[in-house]
Amino acid sequence: MASAKIQRTIARQEEKYTISEGQYYEAHQQLRVIASRYVKSESWDAAIDLLYGGALALLKAGQGGSGGDMAIFLVDVLGKAGKEVGIEEKSKLLTILRAFPAREPTKKRFVAEMINWSSRTGDFPLGDPELHHAAGTSFAAGKFTVQRHLRQAVPVLILATEGEPYDAERHLALGTKDSPEQLAKCEYEWYTQDEPAAAALYAARAIFPYLLVGNLRSANKAHLIFTSRLNSSNKSLSVQEVSGKSSDMRVYPILPLLNFLGLLLLAVQRGSSDLYKQLAKHYAPHVKEVGVWDDALAQVGEMYFGIRIPRQGNPLFEMMGSMMGFGGGSPKPKPKKVDVPPPPAAELD
Repeated sequence: MASAKIQRTIARQEEKYTISEGQYYEAHQQLRVIASRYVKSESWDAAIDLLYGGALALLKAGQGGSGGDMAIFLVDVLGKAGKEVGIEEKSKLLTILRAFPAREPTKKRFVAEMINWSSRTGDFPLGDPELHHAAGTSFAAGKFTVQRHLRQAVPVLILATEGEPYDAERHLALGTKDSPEQLAKCEYEWYTQDEPAAAALYAARAIFPYLLVGNLRSANKAHLIFTSRLNSSNKSLSVQEVSGKSSDMRVYPILPLLNFLGLLLLAVQRGSSDLYKQLAKHYAPHVKEVGVWDDALAQVGEMYFGIRIPRQGNPLFEMMGSMMGFGGGSPKPKPKKVDVPPPPAAELD
């Protein structure tokens, strides 16, 4: 909790910059100077409390640039102070994140610094999931419009918005158990502004990110939430329920790519490379029309089914290896194989 002295310092600055808008810059600079003195004397807790209170006060006053600068300074001090990811630290950062005005440019840098700090000092090398979830949810807020790239049969999707949809997707993919629902709902909302046939393109944006970080549970949850919304919002959409001993699936006669995504998840769950290869072959014409899934599917094939991604070899290395007898081919990184315990084998009825 901030000391009485620090609270009085912040209160004095608040009193100044509520008098007239021209006082904001002065208040920001004075708070920064005082915080720097605390840092120089290694009075870490005092610096942290002052930067937190100052950043929050400025952001609430609509001073996104100044507040964002103080917030970024705060994260820097957390690192210098050797503070690890804890309840108090996360609470401060999340409170600041929620106070950022819409479309404030410094928010992205603050989020990046916050995630980097948590990756260095916490238990998660890719960043704290709670911080990722909060950041993704914040970036997903706002109104979105959809533009289409018309050079392909199934257009590539370009999202134009006041928010940051791509940042939202990236952070929610590394978030908490609640993130798949948030991401799937966002993707469905964006889909409603596009053509009905584009459903699979948006569903894939909620499914592939989780598969590519080895999170099958979240991929399945995102798929279920997206398709459930699709069904409930489109009563006239033809859907066939296919039930098996170990799994159920919805089949959409007019949405083959959505069927492909469902079957892909089933193949991953069963650990069946044969089923994956059959799917890839059967749906190849449809996937080719999309034009942007190839890399993701190659990664899925390597991660879950051990299907190596062809990599460009080094001709000189291969020639030398053949001549000197230590084996041709250039060194290749070992693929990341994700083992998914399959349920009891059963065929769909």
